[in-house]
Amino acid sequence: MLTRRQCVAGLAGAWLGAATLPARGASQPRVACLEWTAAEMIISLGIEPLAVADTKGYRDWVVGPGLSAGCLDLGSRGEPNLELLLELKPDLIIGAYGYGLDQGPFARIAPLHTVPFYDGTDTPYRQAETETRKLGEKLGREAEAEELIRQTATAISEARVRLAGKEGRPLAVVSMFDDRHVRVYGRGSLLQDVFDRVGITNAWTGKTDSWGFSTMGIEELVAIGEARLVSLDPIPPHIRIRIEQSTLWANLPCVKAGNVTTIPPVWPFGGLASAARFATLLAQA
Repeated sequence: MLTRRQCVAGLAGAWLGAATLPARGASQPRVACLEWTAAEMIISLGIEPLAVADTKGYRDWVVGPGLSAGCLDLGSRGEPNLELLLELKPDLIIGAYGYGLDQGPFARIAPLHTVPFYDGTDTPYRQAETETRKLGEKLGREAEAEELIRQTATAISEARVRLAGKEGRPLAVVSMFDDRHVRVYGRGSLLQDVFDRVGITNAWTGKTDSWGFSTMGIEELVAIGEARLVSLDPIPPHIRIRIEQSTLWANLPCVKAGNVTTIPPVWPFGGLASAARFATLLAQA
C-alpha cells in the first residue's frame, strides 16, 4: 500500500513529466488506451498502460505524466491497431469521447470503457473529477483517485497563491500550428476552468466550439490588445521561424508590448493531471 507521502511525491513529479506514480504491490490490470486523455488518467492512478495510441504524440503533446519506455504504440489515434490489441489481450480498453471510433471491434477484444469529457454533461474539470472516481472504482484504485482529486485541488490552490496580485492582468492561451492561424482556448475548455480557479481573467472572450476553443487568424489576436499571451509548446521549428519573421505577428499589440510567453506542453483536453500541470506552469511562467 502506498503511503500518502509517496503518492503526493509521485503526483508532483508526474504532473511535470519527471516521474510516474509508483504502483501498488498487487498485480496491475493490463490496460490499453486509444487516446491520450485515457492514458494520462490511468498513469495518474498508478497504472502503467500496456499500450497507447500514438506514443510519440503523447510524449510531445502531453508529456506528463510520462509514459514508460516499455509502453507499446497502437498506431494512429484515428485507427488503432486491432491486430496488436488482439495479440495483447488487454483486460480493459479505454477510449475517450469525441473521436468517432466504432466501438464494436474494440468491445469484441476486451471490455471497453469510454471517458466522456466534453459531452456537455458538466464542465471539463468537474467531469474529470467524476470520471477519475469511476475509473478508480473500475480499476481498484479508489484511494489513488481520491488522492489525485485532492492533490490537483492543492496544486491549483498553490498556483492561485503564487498568482496573487495578477488578477487584474488578463491573459490568453493559444496553440500555434502554422504561421497564420492559432487555436485560442476559452469558455468550455479545461484551461478556462483552471483560469477560474486560480483567479485569472481570460483575455479571449470570443465564441468557442464544444471543445472550448476557437481557430482563427493570427491577426484576430489584436482583440486582446496588450494582454499577456501564453503559447503552448510544441511549436514546430519551421513554424516558429516563420512566426518570428512575420510582420503580421510583429505588429500585434501584445507582441509589441513584449507580453508573449511560451510554456511547456499541456494537453488542453486532458484530465486532472493536465489541469494541475497547467496551473503549475502558469504560476511559474
